[in-house]
Amino acid sequence: MKGWTLSLVTLFWSLNAIADTGLSELGNRYFSAWAATQSPDATEKDLEHYLSFLKADVAHQHLPYDSDDSRLPDGKESIREGMLFYLGSHSVYEATLKQVIPAHNAIAITYTTSSKGVHPQTNELIELHYSTMEVLEIEDGKVAVIRKYEE
Repeated sequence: MKGWTLSLVTLFWSLNAIADTGLSELGNRYFSAWAATQSPDATEKDLEHYLSFLKADVAHQHLPYDSDDSRLPDGKESIREGMLFYLGSHSVYEATLKQVIPAHNAIAITYTTSSKGVHPQTNELIELHYSTMEVLEIEDGKVAVIRKYEE
C-alpha cells in the first residue's frame, strides 16, 4: 500500500513538473512573439504570429490605465487593431526577459524594455524605459487573459 501511495505521489509530482515545463515554454514563446511585434522592422506577419497565442475572446488589462478585464468576443480583433496602429512606430526597441513563472493554468513573466519612436498620431518623439510583469491566464493552451503591470 505504501508503494502505491508513493507511486501516485511521484506520478502527480511528475505530471505537475511536465505541465510547468509546458507553461514555461509557452511563456518564452509568447514573449519572443510579442517582442518581435515591437521591433522597428515588425511586420503584420509578426503580429499575426503573436496573435496566434491568444484566444478570440482574450481580455487585456493594462494596469493602472485600464481596470477592465472583461473577455469580449472581439478581444483578439481589438488587440490586432490597436497593435496595427502602432506597428513599426519604434525606431529603437530592446526587451530583456527576466523570469517566466509557471503556475496552475497561469504564467507570470517579467521583463524590461527600452523604446524610442514617433507616436503615429501626435508625431511626438517618445522614449520609454520600464519594467513589466504580465500575468497570463491560460485556457485550452491559449492566452485567455492578459494582465499587464508596469513601473
